[in-house]
Amino acid sequence: MENVDRAELATVLRSARSRLSPADAGLPAGSRRQVPGLRREEVASLAGVSVDYIVRLEQGRGPKPSSQVLGALTRALRLPDADRDLVFRLAGSEPPQAGRIPMLIRPSVQRLLDRLTDLPVMVLSAKSDVLAWNPLSAALFGDFSAYPPAQRNVLWQRFLGTAPTRIVMSPDRAEDTAAACVGSLRATKADYPDDPDLTRLITELRTGSEYFDQLWRTGRSGSLSALTKTIIHPELGTLTLDCDTMLVPDSGQTVLIYSAAPGTPTASALELLRVTGLESFTPTAE
Repeated sequence: MENVDRAELATVLRSARSRLSPADAGLPAGSRRQVPGLRREEVASLAGVSVDYIVRLEQGRGPKPSSQVLGALTRALRLPDADRDLVFRLAGSEPPQAGRIPMLIRPSVQRLLDRLTDLPVMVLSAKSDVLAWNPLSAALFGDFSAYPPAQRNVLWQRFLGTAPTRIVMSPDRAEDTAAACVGSLRATKADYPDDPDLTRLITELRTGSEYFDQLWRTGRSGSLSALTKTIIHPELGTLTLDCDTMLVPDSGQTVLIYSAAPGTPTASALELLRVTGLESFTPTAE
């Protein structure tokens, strides 16, 4: 498909933004909203694109959006499958087909995410894309919206990311978890052999990371499991958290929930993060 109906696409995107409340997207409502729905700035942040890009789309201008951007936008706007497919077609692209990895989280999973405010929680796709997260997760690991959509992936960041990771492990444990991560991606490839984005991710990882390619060539499968993770937070220091995984049936998605035993220093640090969020504790030099 090549033709783009920019005017109709603009209408549909503006309408979807106006229907979505901040609470629906897991955002604070604030007290100075003069019109219903999300602001353009909020949609841009959720989708990982610029505000100017959103403005141009809603004004019927700009280039044809890529499928990757369309996926990020439709996820940010929480569109059901029928509306998502409409957006893809109006943008001149084929909508996601059967056999593709589900990238839209269910409303019930989003409600769970919205209600678990006292623990860091994130939702991963079958190929480890970070699809959604709550504010406490962003405060713990960093703001995922700062990454382009293609780099908002746990495995991409682990093997190709340039930013230092906050998760540290002993060498033997790091090797075991790396093998499990690669093995889980191989299992996902068996489940979704025709997903082009998965194929693209594997090719990029094998080309860009000799270590990933070495693990991939072992031919082993694997799965992610519950772990205790040590995290070096830039302001709060070393935190030790349990990571439990919940599987979302028929989607390949997982919900990761981080917690700490009551009364521990890490539990106190999480309580502090709930108050401060993404704010820095370190005074800014003037």
